[in-house]
Amino acid sequence: MSRSGYTLPVFACAAAVAALHWLRDRQPLSIASVDLIEPAQIAEIPIEQVAGLSENTALAITRSDPGDNLDLTKDTPIWALVEWREAGEPIIIKGGEGIGRQLSADDKPAIYAYAQRLLQENLQRMLAPGEKITVTIILPEGRSLAVRTSNSAFGVVEGLSLLGTTGISQPLSTPDQLAVFRAELQNKASRFESLVFCIGENGLDLARKLGINPEQLVKTANWLGPMLVEADVLGVKEILLFGYHGKLMKLAGGIFHTHHYLADGRREILAAHCAIAGLKSLDIQAVFNSATAEAALTHLKSLDAATGSDWVNKVYSAIAETIDVRSQEYIQSHSESGTRVTVCGSILFDRDRQIIVKSKTAGLLMRKLC
Repeated sequence: MSRSGYTLPVFACAAAVAALHWLRDRQPLSIASVDLIEPAQIAEIPIEQVAGLSENTALAITRSDPGDNLDLTKDTPIWALVEWREAGEPIIIKGGEGIGRQLSADDKPAIYAYAQRLLQENLQRMLAPGEKITVTIILPEGRSLAVRTSNSAFGVVEGLSLLGTTGISQPLSTPDQLAVFRAELQNKASRFESLVFCIGENGLDLARKLGINPEQLVKTANWLGPMLVEADVLGVKEILLFGYHGKLMKLAGGIFHTHHYLADGRREILAAHCAIAGLKSLDIQAVFNSATAEAALTHLKSLDAATGSDWVNKVYSAIAETIDVRSQEYIQSHSESGTRVTVCGSILFDRDRQIIVKSKTAGLLMRKLC
């Protein structure tokens, strides 16, 4: 059985609790108790180090433990700096080094609603009336780790996010989680001949907004290959693959487990399709050397705007058609159902949840689904 762990906000909160405890009692904590709120339970988090930096400032350090998950934040240190203040709100939360900035929100630190609530509620209980503190969360390795994520594709730069809606980190990349996804697929395949596979929450949310029946949506996380084969075995006739382009395009390269720890290939796939489409060598190099798939897409958009060309549509239409073909080839090579193969169509969207392209098959499927 896979072991669950805790999300980054929990460790940030534990460090802040330990630092505030030192300011109040001048004693280090070895374990900090954190009320997770979601779910309603208490987590006991080991504290690695605590130090008083002055009469009014203390620093505490925890270390991330997401459980049995392929999570690049595993074992990364999380610091919390807590300072007494004289005026203002009771608790001010800041993002220090390694906490990303939200480009779409005036560079606010990427400390989202659950993390804010977790910190506010746990720390408020420790404050006497009139006491005020500033809490600065620091991820010393956050900036270097962020370049290995898709954060920048969603407008978060220079660090990681304190993201999540719960304190529990479920092992989405482990075989146990695949079993959960397969159970959901089996249930929905018994009721519908057409299903929509969404890699993550962004796809699920956008699909609902487009009017697709939520009962026909299936979350796959990174397990697209096994889920496609399972759907075919269960007799699903049509599957719409719905995903962020930086993830879904991996299928065009024959990569059917999309976790970045296992395989990438995005820039190679993009560059190859640019070359096939006839893009100039210098622009192919610019695409290949782009830090993210989103940056490569931006380069193609800038070319279209400057020259009146249609490179985005040419390149991404070819990628979408390749995804369809490779998906059906994958099913065929792993299926025991003979000549019948589930029909696949693909839709790719960008970081703003704007659809970039639909394959021809996807266009037909959308007319049925919406």
